[in-house]
Amino acid sequence: MSRHFEEAPGLYDAHDEATHAYVFNQTMLRIKDPEATLDFYTRVLGMTLVKKLPFPEMKFTLFFLAALTPEQLKDWSADADTRLVETFSRPAMLELTYNWGSEHDDQVNYHNGNDEPKGFGHIGFAVPNLDEACERFEALGVRFVKRPQDGKMNDIAFIQDPDGYWIEIFEPKRLPAGLSKHLGS
Repeated sequence: MSRHFEEAPGLYDAHDEATHAYVFNQTMLRIKDPEATLDFYTRVLGMTLVKKLPFPEMKFTLFFLAALTPEQLKDWSADADTRLVETFSRPAMLELTYNWGSEHDDQVNYHNGNDEPKGFGHIGFAVPNLDEACERFEALGVRFVKRPQDGKMNDIAFIQDPDGYWIEIFEPKRLPAGLSKHLGS
């Protein structure tokens, strides 16, 4: 029996036990203005800053954010060293990298990966109700790339953070019906 749920060229079927404890920990985005970007991710998307690592000699700071409920916050340590280990052990962290002074440099502009040449595309957030989330984003003045009613795929939205990175917003239970009309199988 295959360890994969689907088939695709290039899949490696054997599982190396050496990888059992591997954790996909983070996606890193470079940011220009930490004040604007941290406000966006903590206020608009509800993330929590769990660790801040300034590197004065190299003039940059790393911010690690997690999507945590208030109840989940109780599971995190107040001790800085313990929380550092927790930060690098947890799945699905967002790492924001700020190079000091970039907010004052008009030459600094990060590529979102959706303009040419294409590369990185987006990160994604599951929400319990897509329509309500989009109404909230609209009221907060969030920039939309695509609203649910736009285009052919009506069960997803794309918003942008202050640096122009795309964030897919979707309601998991709406995906099967919404995607079935587009799937070739």
